[in-house]
Amino acid sequence: MICFPNAKINLGLNVVSKRPDGYHNIETIFYPVPVKDALEIVGADSFSFTQTGIPVDAPAEKNLVIKAMNLLKSRYEIPELNVHLLKAIPFGAGLGGGSADAAFMLKLLNDYCKLDISQEELEKLASSIGADCPFFIRNTPVFASGTGNIFEPVKLSLKGYHLCLVKPDVAVSTPEAYANVTPQAPHVSLKEIAEKPVTDWKELMINDFEKSVFPKYPVISEIKEMLYREGALYASMSGSGSSVFGLFREATGLKGLFPDCFVWEGQLP
Repeated sequence: MICFPNAKINLGLNVVSKRPDGYHNIETIFYPVPVKDALEIVGADSFSFTQTGIPVDAPAEKNLVIKAMNLLKSRYEIPELNVHLLKAIPFGAGLGGGSADAAFMLKLLNDYCKLDISQEELEKLASSIGADCPFFIRNTPVFASGTGNIFEPVKLSLKGYHLCLVKPDVAVSTPEAYANVTPQAPHVSLKEIAEKPVTDWKELMINDFEKSVFPKYPVISEIKEMLYREGALYASMSGSGSSVFGLFREATGLKGLFPDCFVWEGQLP
């Protein structure tokens, strides 16, 4: 049985306040995009895990796919499996690829083993793996608050827009991104901004992490500027970086402008 975990982008990201536990409260909109990994499970005599595609420099037991499988194994009868992950979503990019893999593994095992776990329970299980993991269970646009773990559905469709997603060969750590951000409540709610035309977003929808990330990694800022020069209606860094995306009315052919970067171009469904 095979599935195709997809990435997400952040439409805006406001760092609202610092919490007593040291984490931060944020507000953002998660939006699913069709940049996909492939995850396959096959019945076997003994367990095995293989990973191809983009190299992941971590032992198998730390892979979120295996964490998701072990989580279900601690509660349900799961047979021996051969698990294969084809990694195509770049990591360290603010695209949630690892979280997507974990959430899709939960859904895949639920179907394969006929566990009949409800979406609500799958979301609870996913939340123990990572803050944005539950998003990929329903995989529909949400307004996220708290640490990025409280979801509220939003009526938002970017169907028909063309996405150009660019990730340079740099990685931004989350603590690094938070380092120079001063938390403050936004003047206008992201939910209100998202109701406006995409052409209005450029001046209204802000990613607070850009303030701290752009000075240290000017290549990320340059990509955003280039996307606007090429006609993007809206461009932004996703999450804490390092990927940048642009929304266009027409199909793009910009890959040649970013020769040393991961580039994905396509129409949003």
